[in-house]
Amino acid sequence: MESAITLKGQATIPKAVRDHLGLKPGDRVKFFIHPDGTVVMLPKLPVTALRGIIVRRRKRPVTIEEMNEAIAEAGASSALRRPRR
Repeated sequence: MESAITLKGQATIPKAVRDHLGLKPGDRVKFFIHPDGTVVMLPKLPVTALRGIIVRRRKRPVTIEEMNEAIAEAGASSALRRPRR
């Protein structure tokens, strides 16, 4: 794919590239120049697009009863593993 540069330095991003990157009118892109001379263009994502990629939230909050049960189970299993003196 190729695109011509206008007198104003603008170029049209081919439709296949726009579709691949999910670009819509008004979206912004970033350009990165690598030491070997290659140039990479990536969409500039809003901060809201990053929400939830690191921490996966449970569908519902854990109840106090569930917490107490987990603590009791952990305590019971660790007591079984401890050698008696």
